[in-house]
Amino acid sequence: MKVVLFCGGQGIRLREVSDQIPKPMVQIGYRPILWNIMKYYAHYGHNDFILCLGYKADYIKKYFINYDETLSNDFVFSNGGREIELQNSDIHDWKITFVDTGLNANIGMRLMKVREYLKDEETFLANYSDGLTDLHLPSMIDWFEGKPDKTAAFMSCYSNQSFHFVDKKEDGTVNQISQIGSSNLLINTGYFILRKEIFDYMEYGDEIVDQPFKRLIEKQQLVSWEHKGFWASMDTFKDKKNIDDIYDQGNPPWEVWKQEERNGRKISRK
Repeated sequence: MKVVLFCGGQGIRLREVSDQIPKPMVQIGYRPILWNIMKYYAHYGHNDFILCLGYKADYIKKYFINYDETLSNDFVFSNGGREIELQNSDIHDWKITFVDTGLNANIGMRLMKVREYLKDEETFLANYSDGLTDLHLPSMIDWFEGKPDKTAAFMSCYSNQSFHFVDKKEDGTVNQISQIGSSNLLINTGYFILRKEIFDYMEYGDEIVDQPFKRLIEKQQLVSWEHKGFWASMDTFKDKKNIDDIYDQGNPPWEVWKQEERNGRKISRK
């Protein structure tokens, strides 16, 4: 399946680190979060990517054009650096289509602008490009393929953010205030599986989760896979710090491509 990645937003809430670079290029260790998400999909055999570009698109293009494999791979350095022999490779089998989808376009508009690149796809994957997970993707895909009468699916999970939700009366008197993590509310994580019929529910200017998803709900065409494992988004500087801390501790859960080596077992890539 092709993977559509929405990379055009300005990341306003992450301006401390994304003012000079697009949000998907904010670093986690040696590589940007976009690379981590692409590596995740490629691990499960989905290595044909469509990048929906917008804000600072040139930065993303130049990153891949000038890609340096030595940053995250073992290699042998010899002959004074004139010879470098890679011991493994990151992206040799990746295919990446770069599409300018506009500076101010929303997610739905960006998806519609890459429709022509999906004309041969019965089903495709899509992602916001700001969230990391240890979801076993083949399980979710198998589950969705067993629902041929449905048009779209997304991964949901319980929020671990520190926001508080408030229940109040009309006069402003608060009945209850609780941390959102204890609210039993599932949130959309942005890991989508979409059939080509999704475009039948879209109109130009629509934000995908607002109008199209509401139309899908009316027709009982939208389903959600509940994930009880790891998921973290990078919306704010605090989120970035949390992800960095997890990475620095070693064995970050989203690096599913390394779990096989660490656990000494094979992982299905169906």
